[in-house]
Amino acid sequence: MSRAELGTALREHAYLEGDFVLRSGRRSRYYLDKYRFETRPDLLAPLGELIAAAVREHDPAAARIAGPELGAVALAAAASLASGLPFLIVRKEAKDYGTANRLEGVFEPGERVCLVEDVVTSAGAALEAVEALRAAGLEVGSAVCVVDREEGGSEALAAKDVSLQALFRASELVGSSANPHG
Repeated sequence: MSRAELGTALREHAYLEGDFVLRSGRRSRYYLDKYRFETRPDLLAPLGELIAAAVREHDPAAARIAGPELGAVALAAAASLASGLPFLIVRKEAKDYGTANRLEGVFEPGERVCLVEDVVTSAGAALEAVEALRAAGLEVGSAVCVVDREEGGSEALAAKDVSLQALFRASELVGSSANPHG
């Protein structure tokens, strides 16, 4: 599947119009439902390939991929399979049973990790994941997302020395609908 075909498929399967409240608290006339593309193997596999290629190109020193729960875990797994790089799951908070880990998976402090995200708006979840990864002694300087809604997330990550690479920008997928309020 070409990148253009994948973009068309993402819009066809995940683009919804209405009145939505985003994780950031902002309201939007449109929503890109990540679960409508992450749960489809025909879309998840090519997304994994594109993410793996983006990691190789933009952060070739990355030893691991990391995905925040729940939304980015399938993407991180698909990219891991496509790249051969192991992945970590970043929990929203440490669990209070078993190993009580915030990060799931095996890693060594000092390793370089590329963060994988689904849809980035303000980058709140990504920033929380970066903080958790860095607190565990991992080096994070890059992130790859499927869609950048172009609402400040890239700049918020850059302020924390993380470069965001988007497979698609909202303006590419939804055109004039990318103005969330208009």
